[in-house]
Amino acid sequence: MEIATKIAPLALAIIMFGLGLGLTIHDFLRVIKVPVDFIVGFFCQVILLPIIAFILIKIIPMPIEIALGVMIIAAAPGGVTSNVLTKFADGDVALSVTLTAIVSILSILTVPFIIFTSADILGITEINRDISMISMSLKMFLVVTIPVLFGMIIRRLMTDFIVRKTLIVQRISIILFIVVFISIWVEEWDRIISFITRAGLISLILNIIMILAGYYIAKYFTSGVAQRKCISLECGLQNGTLAVFVATQLFDDIVFMVPTAAYALIMFITSIFFVLIVRKIN
Repeated sequence: MEIATKIAPLALAIIMFGLGLGLTIHDFLRVIKVPVDFIVGFFCQVILLPIIAFILIKIIPMPIEIALGVMIIAAAPGGVTSNVLTKFADGDVALSVTLTAIVSILSILTVPFIIFTSADILGITEINRDISMISMSLKMFLVVTIPVLFGMIIRRLMTDFIVRKTLIVQRISIILFIVVFISIWVEEWDRIISFITRAGLISLILNIIMILAGYYIAKYFTSGVAQRKCISLECGLQNGTLAVFVATQLFDDIVFMVPTAAYALIMFITSIFFVLIVRKIN
């Protein structure tokens, strides 16, 4: 787990910096202009997803370490990958960017709350003693919020250059995401394989439920098909790098990261199939 521990914070900071480069103040003002679409997406991702995840870990028998690992990935906000796939799906990219940005910034509060609350309910006491909810929030502020704000400042100062390089930044973010998970799989291959069958099933179920739930909830409450596609992908694609960062800060055992590793692999596969299907829907 040493590789993941060292590279996850740096990779996450770079990914969030890349997210900031794609943001402007108008992305945040969009919430005021079209509040319903944002509220539905926010509800599905920040509130419904952890609730569904918790219900599943109580229904499906599994070690409590795997259960908390599921809650860690469920608590993580959507990643920049959702923005890219929303574009491929002909979804509402502006809404996707806004959701990713705001939920990511708020994650410094929501992620520690969900994880520490889940750990208390599950009776897990293995959290590093020097890490509290406040200190976890501060650590996330440094690697999530600060890079996003810095990226927005750079974009403001170098708008034309950054806009031309947006695709490159997105590709770098995806590559870094993949590097983190390859390092985990390579370094801890034997142990991951021993747990993956137990984590894989619930990861698949959670992912499919959220893709479908996001799509059909958005169908009845949002303004159009593009918004459905966006919210569905935002619900299905999580920021696995952030989940790895949080897990490595709180625990010394790789088992807590196994659901994240499983979910990361599954979400790419299911999301690609989803994009291929919904691209035909107008």
